[in-house]
Amino acid sequence: MPKTWMVRAGRDAIFIDEFRDRNRVSIGWSELGPLTDYLTREDLSRGVAKRWPDWHKQAQAMATGQVWRFKAEIQVGDTVVTYDPSLRSYLIGEVAGPYVFDPSSVEQPNVLPVKWSGEVGRDLLSASTKNSLGAISTIFLVPSDAAADLLRALKSQRPAEIPEVVAAEEDQIAEDMQAKALEFVKDRAAKLDWDQMQRLVAGLLRAMGYKTRISPAGPDRGKDIIASPDGLGFEMPRIVVEVKHRQGAMGSPEIRSFLGGRHKDDKGLYVSTGGFTKDARYEAERANIPLSLMDIDELVEAIIENYELLDNETRQLLPLRRLYWPI
Repeated sequence: MPKTWMVRAGRDAIFIDEFRDRNRVSIGWSELGPLTDYLTREDLSRGVAKRWPDWHKQAQAMATGQVWRFKAEIQVGDTVVTYDPSLRSYLIGEVAGPYVFDPSSVEQPNVLPVKWSGEVGRDLLSASTKNSLGAISTIFLVPSDAAADLLRALKSQRPAEIPEVVAAEEDQIAEDMQAKALEFVKDRAAKLDWDQMQRLVAGLLRAMGYKTRISPAGPDRGKDIIASPDGLGFEMPRIVVEVKHRQGAMGSPEIRSFLGGRHKDDKGLYVSTGGFTKDARYEAERANIPLSLMDIDELVEAIIENYELLDNETRQLLPLRRLYWPI
């Protein structure tokens, strides 16, 4: 059965007029030459690796997938969609012929002829369809429900008749994006080495108003960071911090060992990116000094909450970009 594909018109849709006026969709990758030279996906993969040997393997694989999809998976009779952000509309058409290589188009020589059927304003689509069409890939298969909504809007030129659901859909999309973003941030934090993680925790404490002193490498007698108002540990509160950056959860023996070297006026912070066992949390609750346990979830949440106050050195360890969402 015919499928529906999104083919973006380059970064910021700079080729949208060419798509519309010349009845085509196209992609770049001119360095590869005609894609008909590659009979199999493996041939194309070798071609990508040969022309961009410095790219990471994953980047090469992603490029191969995008180019092969355009050359071999999009078929005559399939529906194609592209977005014009200046008009906030989706151009919809049907693939009218097989792939061709057009050397006269230097930047976008790989072409599929298209017979355009019309345009659909973004405001006519449901929130779930808008979300489906928001993927950043240059080429991707549009889900069947989103494809049906596009064709409905193309024929009727009327908005989806579910206005009462829109707000709930948008809220769900926002929650999904926030949850995914949080997991991505945790994934990036988990890739830091131990020294970087230690500096990240120290930077967080500085953002919260403390001065910090990091213990030199080697036996630290249960402390990696000292945080206090003066940075020397003379002024109270004096926070002693232990940082464990490993996969395994910390248990009660590690918590007892940490508490064993503490003074009665100390306050403790134990950071474990591998989490804590139930016994470890019980040990912390009955500690003889105030002790907070911080796993990677709590660490990332604290970093996000205080990100604007982090110094540049700390931000470089975990670069983040703020995303604004309408409420």
